[in-house]
Amino acid sequence: MATEVKIEKTASEYHRELAVKYFNSVWDLMEKKERTIEETDEMIHMAHASRHHWGIVGAPINLARGEWQVSRAYAVAGRAEPALYHAQRCLDICLEKGMGDFDLAFAYEALARGYKIAGNDVLKEENLQLAREASQNIAKKGDLEVLLADLATI
Repeated sequence: MATEVKIEKTASEYHRELAVKYFNSVWDLMEKKERTIEETDEMIHMAHASRHHWGIVGAPINLARGEWQVSRAYAVAGRAEPALYHAQRCLDICLEKGMGDFDLAFAYEALARGYKIAGNDVLKEENLQLAREASQNIAKKGDLEVLLADLATI
């Protein structure tokens, strides 16, 4: 008689799975043309949840990208102050860990977007320029195209 073996997930696998699940679900809500207030709240909560789980099991790149996504969720919701706070956290992680390329450029993109929502055109333009400068070091053409398309929406 065969014995059934049940393999449970490790805590790390659990946290990683939730981080990815919430990250992807946030994108689904951000891309909706029209969201209810409840969906906007859910989008923000899931962005924070994803970042929380990455904080337990992720590498610095996951933390930076998590902060970027929280910032973008707040930007999509039209909330400048928390968008700027999380954009700055993203930039701080990138600079502290020596991250460049796509992630550094998107940290500046997030700050520019936050300053646009806050109505600060001077800092918006300053960060757009920093994003463009950082984009010169993006290795993959596809990543550069994604960044430039996002910058065009600010």
